[in-house]
Amino acid sequence: MKSATKFSTNNIVICTGVFLISLCANTFATDKLDVGKLEYDAACAVCHGRTGKGDDGPLRSLLVRPVPNLTILAKNNNGVFPFDRVYQIIDGRQEVKTHGPRDMPVWGRAFNMQSSLYFENYPSYDSESAARSRILALTEYLYRLQE
Repeated sequence: MKSATKFSTNNIVICTGVFLISLCANTFATDKLDVGKLEYDAACAVCHGRTGKGDDGPLRSLLVRPVPNLTILAKNNNGVFPFDRVYQIIDGRQEVKTHGPRDMPVWGRAFNMQSSLYFENYPSYDSESAARSRILALTEYLYRLQE
């Protein structure tokens, strides 16, 4: 009988623990930090606009070329979001000749040189990982903007 009582007490403890963990997880899930959106707002919205359509960025009138609509990248690529291409364009450190002239700032270099509020726990010698994380978050955010 003692083992049955011990077993049911353990079950109650385990169930209570699982319940508390899921309660905490749900609380944190509602307060998620959208790093991709924050990076977009800080680095891209001044040219591409708040919505990514290129029609309301405060600096768009100063640019030589029309600002691309970032919400139709998948549509213009047979319905497939060109994740790798977008990542490379944002990173910009490796010139991709098929992308044409380099009009957009090279964010990979900028992200590597500056600290980030969102990735402050990276060791100072690992700024490259922090830059890649920021670019990945930004690329994923652009994926979510697709029409």
